Amino acid sequence: MTIYLGADHAGFELKEKIKAYLKEKGFSVQDQGAFAVDPEDDYPDYVKIVAKMVQGDPESKGIILGGSGQGEAICANRFKGVRAALFYGGSFDIIKLSREHNNTNVLSLGARFLNFDQAKEVIDLWLATPFSQDKRHARRIYEIDDGSMGKVI
Repeated sequence: MTIYLGADHAGFELKEKIKAYLKEKGFSVQDQGAFAVDPEDDYPDYVKIVAKMVQGDPESKGIILGGSGQGEAICANRFKGVRAALFYGGSFDIIKLSREHNNTNVLSLGARFLNFDQAKEVIDLWLATPFSQDKRHARRIYEIDDGSMGKVI
């Protein structure tokens, strides 16, 4: 599995630490930028690349970072087949549920609200949690991507 990373200036430092961490764990990591801190950069430039890569490779995952992670998640979720979950603190149960119920394939992290240890813990949980395969959850994902209502897979 390939993990695509993308971050603006606010998420750059944490992205670099996450990149090294994931490589250490043996994951194939592709950094889609930013490649330097530029306070004038715009997160959609990096998030769109990650979203397109995940969209084109259903076996991959993406991790995107920004100040809050909020805009990044909104941007990523505009792409059909991309399901981004946002985390900037709080209960880790939300991450587990995002995988079990929504089969999220992108994780958006709020770099201004998380330290590296928290980010590692969240990423580990997110990557280790499988989709439940429950029929109702699969149906809902189908409805999101297909745009239709009430169709059972």
